[in-house]
Amino acid sequence: MTSEHPGLYESFDDRFRTGRCMNGDAALEVLYTGCRWAEGPVYVPAWRQLVWSDIPNDRMLRWDEETGAVSVFRRTAGHPNGNTLDREGRLISCEQGNRRVTRTEHDGTVTVLADRWQGKRLNSPNDAAVRSDGSIWFSDPDFGITSDYEGYRAESEIGANHVYRIDPSTGDVSLAADCFGAPNGLVFSADEQQLYVSDTKAGVVRVFDVREDGTLSDGKIFAEAGARGAARFDNLRFDDGGRLWVAAMDDGVHCYDPDGTLIGRLVVPEAVANISWGGAKRNRLFIAAETSLYSVVMGVAGTHPTGPGRRPWLDMAR
Repeated sequence: MTSEHPGLYESFDDRFRTGRCMNGDAALEVLYTGCRWAEGPVYVPAWRQLVWSDIPNDRMLRWDEETGAVSVFRRTAGHPNGNTLDREGRLISCEQGNRRVTRTEHDGTVTVLADRWQGKRLNSPNDAAVRSDGSIWFSDPDFGITSDYEGYRAESEIGANHVYRIDPSTGDVSLAADCFGAPNGLVFSADEQQLYVSDTKAGVVRVFDVREDGTLSDGKIFAEAGARGAARFDNLRFDDGGRLWVAAMDDGVHCYDPDGTLIGRLVVPEAVANISWGGAKRNRLFIAAETSLYSVVMGVAGTHPTGPGRRPWLDMAR
């Protein structure tokens, strides 16, 4: 299918069309509706399932690709937000209510990876990214402690919103960057030399060079939400052409060329919180938007959330 489907796709630059971004399904598929605020979709190849968060309802749901069935993956889940996979295919979750980052082991037990920095409780971890060296990077805004809707109202012990790194050998939590209003989504470039971070409060996506010591350089602005009137950015993902796809809340899903040009967008009927690639070819974009989970099979494919290199568990799942 190669038509442009103007109802779903909106092009601002010819590169959106020539790059196959407009090839694919003619409309969004509704996989589930009934959430209070959907976030954090992650596709688990070994299970052929998608897991995502329903933050106010304090639960994680799963959609089965083979049957289309939706069931509860975990209830009383700590008001989870973002989810990703580590290099061994284990689920990494940011629990806003519990103010921690956890890993679900293959036997189903939960391991706490981070809940404090310098002895102080984290605010409310939001999103995580895994580098090929096994380090886990996560954002820590205050969304989960500002009210009881998505967590538990509390004062910040840290007094600021940062991005942190969990050392793969020691488990130590270190400060990666401290220059945010409200850091949110984060994703590594294909070569892992740069980290892209959305700052919801500032309405920008910033790009940082990753230093050898695990800290980030002063970030440059890559994209601004106000350029189209959209107020906020949430999470972000790369496709295999180096284009950055951004959950732009009320303005759908934005697509940026590697040079930072906004070349197109997907029109979504609800405010888009999070996106994630999945499916056997990783060309199915899953969209968590307010009350619903949507998907669209596209002409482009996404990069894997755990970076480059071989992952035996992923190879076995194919």
